[in-house]
Amino acid sequence: MEYQNDNPDLHESIVNAMRTIYDPEIPVNIYDLGLIYEIDPQDDGRVIIKMTLTAPNCPVAEYLPIQVKSMAESVPGVTEAIVDVVWDPPWNRDMMSEAAKLDLGLM
Repeated sequence: MEYQNDNPDLHESIVNAMRTIYDPEIPVNIYDLGLIYEIDPQDDGRVIIKMTLTAPNCPVAEYLPIQVKSMAESVPGVTEAIVDVVWDPPWNRDMMSEAAKLDLGLM
């Protein structure tokens, strides 16, 4: 995941917020699952989040980005969250954190 802003506290707070959102089909939060590709806090309080889904036909495709937006906007210091769902690179298991792989018995 890329980090582009000079506000590490805001970035870390957003990461922590993303870790409270779970994929309903996989018992791992979306950050450790590797669905959040980029969190870019701006100086004006906006944050741009690039994320993906496990598959284009994912059953949560409609509401997961809305949940990400809402959760990011609940972080103190964030005035607006812009969530961009991208498909490149496509998600794969290698994008999961080691902790997520361990939780799922993949290590």
